[in-house]
Amino acid sequence: MFLVTVFQADHYKSLRNTMVETQLVSRGIGDKAVLDAMRKVPRHLLVPEKIKDFAYDDRPLPIGEGQTISQPYIVAFMTELIKPHPEMKVLEIGTGSGYQAAVLAEIVREVFTIEIFEGLGKRASRDLQNLGYQNIQVRIGDGYKGWPEEAPFDAIIVTAAPSEIPQPLIEQLKDGGSMIIPVGQEGKIQQLILGEKKNGKFKTRTVSNVQFVPFLREQKKS
Repeated sequence: MFLVTVFQADHYKSLRNTMVETQLVSRGIGDKAVLDAMRKVPRHLLVPEKIKDFAYDDRPLPIGEGQTISQPYIVAFMTELIKPHPEMKVLEIGTGSGYQAAVLAEIVREVFTIEIFEGLGKRASRDLQNLGYQNIQVRIGDGYKGWPEEAPFDAIIVTAAPSEIPQPLIEQLKDGGSMIIPVGQEGKIQQLILGEKKNGKFKTRTVSNVQFVPFLREQKKS
């Protein structure tokens, strides 16, 4: 059994290294901290068991509740755009499987991540704890509201697409901080927006076309 476990660990490590070289480095991802994190985080342990053999494929994968885990390149690209460093405090909207949070946690000081689906949030929290991450906090709730009691944040990463950038998230971004967020309608090409706050002003630019799941809100009780 020990030999099987060692073989599996080496197998997935090899897949991660291949993923980094063929999907990330070859497409221009150059941040050493991001590449090191992507080589380290066991993506196959943060997806449903039945699809773990596809975890390092160059595509998004379903994780339940109609949600997906983004392809590795998109995770690396969005992470690199916020210029992560060890002193940062980062907010993520859309925990999903917990993979993006784990990649961030390998680089930054603290990660606060919000998931609207209770089942996904609890599973991600459990899996991240099992992997030993102590600098990630998971909240179940409406990501539109952000996490005001922990604001301001050095950076914000949003992994679902609203029709416009939520104002509470702009307000919770530290001056000098950056936000990466997909914006647009479901089923159509969306824009990946990089926003930066300087001297109290929030300026944006489009960095890529993307397709993400829609940004969902909590339903108001009648």
